[in-house]
Amino acid sequence: MVDASKPASSIPTGVTAIAILFFVAAAYLGLLAVLTLASPGSLSMELAAPLLNGLELAGPYMFLLMGGVGTLIGWGLLRLNKWARRAALVVALIGVVMLIPAVSAAAIDLGTSLIWGGLGIIVRVIIVWYLYQAPVAEAFEKN
Repeated sequence: MVDASKPASSIPTGVTAIAILFFVAAAYLGLLAVLTLASPGSLSMELAAPLLNGLELAGPYMFLLMGGVGTLIGWGLLRLNKWARRAALVVALIGVVMLIPAVSAAAIDLGTSLIWGGLGIIVRVIIVWYLYQAPVAEAFEKN
């Protein structure tokens, strides 16, 4: 029986935003995979490079696999599953590490790749920082 005096567990707004980011990235990878499978050679594999950090060389099936993983993590975040929080932290940290060489190389010419790479690092660091906040971690512990 549900105790009406206790408020229902709600999803923190930031967790919802992070889940949406995972869903958008997964949808993007899925779209690239479908378009690449439908018309091989029509799209550059480099379009997935900002999200896959070298795995794009494995082709559209890797796009589908990583899109599925992203969807699973986003779904788990919305359900406040502990494993999803940990997975999101690991994915974000790996993304930061993988972007450091690209940003370092882009610092030479100060072009748009530096801006996009730096923005990618900033977003990933914010995700890690947010998911490590005590109130957010407690929300995941309740489930």
